Amino acid sequence: MSLKKYQNELILLFAFLLMVGAFFYKNNQVSFGVEKTATLEQSASEFKELVALKKIWADKKISKRIDKLKKLVPVSKVAWHKKGKKMAATYTGLISTELNKLISKILNLPVQIQLLKIQKNGTSYNVEFKCKW
Repeated sequence: MSLKKYQNELILLFAFLLMVGAFFYKNNQVSFGVEKTATLEQSASEFKELVALKKIWADKKISKRIDKLKKLVPVSKVAWHKKGKKMAATYTGLISTELNKLISKILNLPVQIQLLKIQKNGTSYNVEFKCKW
């Protein structure tokens, strides 16, 4: 009998709980949609960047630009090895201006630097450089 007495209040409580549950469900779905949209936008931008990098790395002139690194310093200071799309070079006895010129050229090339090791010996520098493209 006591349930009959509070029947309207129980219906109201059930409706309120249902409304709160629906609110949290809706909130969860909206935040999930926002996260999914952000993830898709990030994936699209990464894909565009990949396509742009692929175009840059597929350029035939990269080899010619890398060959210019050989001519930046005197031939006696360079040990050069290039095979396919990989290059390794060792520069010894560089002065600071040669080093600055070399490093600025290296950093402006569209290559993947595998090794860039600079050692200072007194007033001269030794550079070991490996890259691929």
